Amino acid sequence: MRSFPPFSLASKSPRRQELLKTAGFDFQVRTKEVDESFPETMPAGEVPVYLAQKKARAFALEPAEIIVTGDTVVAIGDSILNKPEDAADAKRMLRLLSGTEHQVITGVCIRNAQKEKLFSAVTQVRFKELSDAEIDFYISAYKPYDKAGAYGIQEWIGLIAVEGIEGCYNNVVGFPVSAFYREFEAFLAQ
Repeated sequence: MRSFPPFSLASKSPRRQELLKTAGFDFQVRTKEVDESFPETMPAGEVPVYLAQKKARAFALEPAEIIVTGDTVVAIGDSILNKPEDAADAKRMLRLLSGTEHQVITGVCIRNAQKEKLFSAVTQVRFKELSDAEIDFYISAYKPYDKAGAYGIQEWIGLIAVEGIEGCYNNVVGFPVSAFYREFEAFLAQ
């Protein structure tokens, strides 16, 4: 594996951190509260990159420091399913996803004091028709309140509900590691 310089990861997501550790990246976690609002008229596909850039620009960086930020949304058409507020909201989201195809879109910003690189990864996911009993069991047992779209593909629901996936599986888990590897190489080469 190529040796990459260490960077700061601005993410509280344990899944994102674990994926990057497993891929051998050297990083420290730095977080900052950032307003995650975006223009209402912004297309769903542009929101994750916009938010990743907003998060990265919230940090004052030392000359040699690199920060990596990401934001993931689950979208059906131009409707964004964020993290559910409660069990009723999670149930509403899972009913929307049931029997349909949706997109998981992650925007990433790689930034230092001199430049930044933005990219996104899109994965299509198709769910089977879910029963109310399956939805209720999943919410009760897994409490998916910290997950966009109210589900984790690596959990029970991913095993029983996902009928097809097109694109990067790790993007749905929490971070498009293979795309990040390529984009980080390109960022360092600039």
